[in-house]
Amino acid sequence: MRLNFFIAKRYLISKKSHNLINVISIISVVGLSVGTMALIVVLSVFNGFEEVIKSLYTSFNADISVTAVNGKTINYSNFPDEKILNISGVKNLTQVVEEDALFKYRNKQHIAKIKGVSDGFIENSQIDTMTVNGNFVLQEGNVNFAVVGAGIAWYLDIYPENVSDLLSVYVPKRGNQSSFNFENAFNSSALHPTGVFSVQQEFDEKYVFVPLRFAKKMMDYGDEVTSVEIRLITEYDTQSIQESIEKILGNEFDVKNRYQQNETLFKLLKSEKTAIFLILVFILLLSSFNMIGSISILIAEKKKDIGILSVMGADLKLIKSIFFTEGMLISLIGSLTGLVLGFVILYLQQYYGLLQLGNADGDFIISTYPVYMKITDFIYVFLTVLAIGLFATTYPVSYLTKQLFRAKGNG
Repeated sequence: MRLNFFIAKRYLISKKSHNLINVISIISVVGLSVGTMALIVVLSVFNGFEEVIKSLYTSFNADISVTAVNGKTINYSNFPDEKILNISGVKNLTQVVEEDALFKYRNKQHIAKIKGVSDGFIENSQIDTMTVNGNFVLQEGNVNFAVVGAGIAWYLDIYPENVSDLLSVYVPKRGNQSSFNFENAFNSSALHPTGVFSVQQEFDEKYVFVPLRFAKKMMDYGDEVTSVEIRLITEYDTQSIQESIEKILGNEFDVKNRYQQNETLFKLLKSEKTAIFLILVFILLLSSFNMIGSISILIAEKKKDIGILSVMGADLKLIKSIFFTEGMLISLIGSLTGLVLGFVILYLQQYYGLLQLGNADGDFIISTYPVYMKITDFIYVFLTVLAIGLFATTYPVSYLTKQLFRAKGNG
């Protein structure tokens, strides 16, 4: 065992001559432990909320979306769907026609987006698991149906159980139609809403799902679609598949992964997490002043020991290393204790849901605060606390030991 570590450990765990130093040392360890615990808990809860939001968007947005760079539509007859389906990891393609529309139900009206999807969309997405009323059925034989968002259902007072009332859809005709004649300006049709889905407010108030054939007829489309959604097999790398698709399609198409489709949202989540991390680090910096006080008082108390060590041949470097090791031991104990306590709290929350989110009436998508622990977060927090300990130890050790060593030398 190195001499500086041996003496530092004795100073830390042995009984001091003044109880004040014991108290300050304990406060330093407790302060760092609580700060470390709070830091890892908050980061893991933010990770949990991020995963919840990602899962909601996963059920609605495809892994990759392809749109035209120039113009609004894609001529699907010229789209290289077979080449894309042959890429390892690609699960399926969905043709999509999306457009603003006016919806009428009984005597109420609402403007939202009509989203026509091709066969296989329901089976390959998770949107049907978000059905809160009725069934997610878009077509049976030659009959078309609609599935509306919960927000739209609320605005229009739609009940899928009521089969006598139909949902009327009005879509502007292509070309320069007269805006003074309603019948000439719009294509219209009606269909029965079979279900209501609820994913997230942004989607619930915006989208109505219909069969692709219905949307094409309303839009006067032939082989045209507004986008192609691509879903992937989970274990495959999205980035490499996206690059392969971009090579096949060239510069005429805009290929976006799920992050790029919701770039603003994910940037906001990341910036919020960073802001909270910096705030908690600042609080840890404030609590580190306890360490500065603890080390300073310890150095002042050990003036006699410093004098004896200097007489015995210890140089300034050794004296500094003893008290520096003392400060880093406090940081190490505080950080490890905080991480262990944080892990225990997060584990209990993850598996037992100790802390509820809101009330128990089902107003929220989740009933408890979500938790998602990342090993990288534990490493970053540990290194951050050690860096704070280094900051809080360096100055008092460097300055005070030098002053005392010189004073003993002059004496």
